[in-house]
Amino acid sequence: MTGAAAGRPLWAPFVLLAAAIVVSDQVTKAWITDALAPDGVVDLLGDYLRLIYTQNSGALFGMFRGQAAPFAILSLAVIGLIVAYHGRSGRSPYMTLTLGLLLGGAIGNAVDRLRLNYVVDFVDAGIGDLRFYTFNVADSCITAAILLLLLMAVRPSLVWSRRHG
Repeated sequence: MTGAAAGRPLWAPFVLLAAAIVVSDQVTKAWITDALAPDGVVDLLGDYLRLIYTQNSGALFGMFRGQAAPFAILSLAVIGLIVAYHGRSGRSPYMTLTLGLLLGGAIGNAVDRLRLNYVVDFVDAGIGDLRFYTFNVADSCITAAILLLLLMAVRPSLVWSRRHG
């Protein structure tokens, strides 16, 4: 690391962002669990966007159903790697944002897997029978982090702000 990359990581914003995501993720999951019986549906924008309570005992896109325990253990390892990587990422606001989103999402879903043995998903989008996978706040943050990582791969200059250094 050189120039702007050198220096201590931005721990406070990293931890605060991750904590805010975990809280909002768990609050929305508790609300949806109380508001809708399993498999209940509330149309928000007709059939295009709706809330639907589901229990995902697998991984992304519902793959590997019934494997919550191994994914909970894997999640704990990933959480450790995210924190370690942030510790080595230098003073990059971009990486702090990206890894904070990833950490908050990973913790939010890990809490469900460890506590419930499944992840509560509830946002359903699509047209008719053509549906996107059902997701939650944690999944949204993980997806945003992955998009930011892909953007970083295409435009590495985004990572190291010239203002910091």
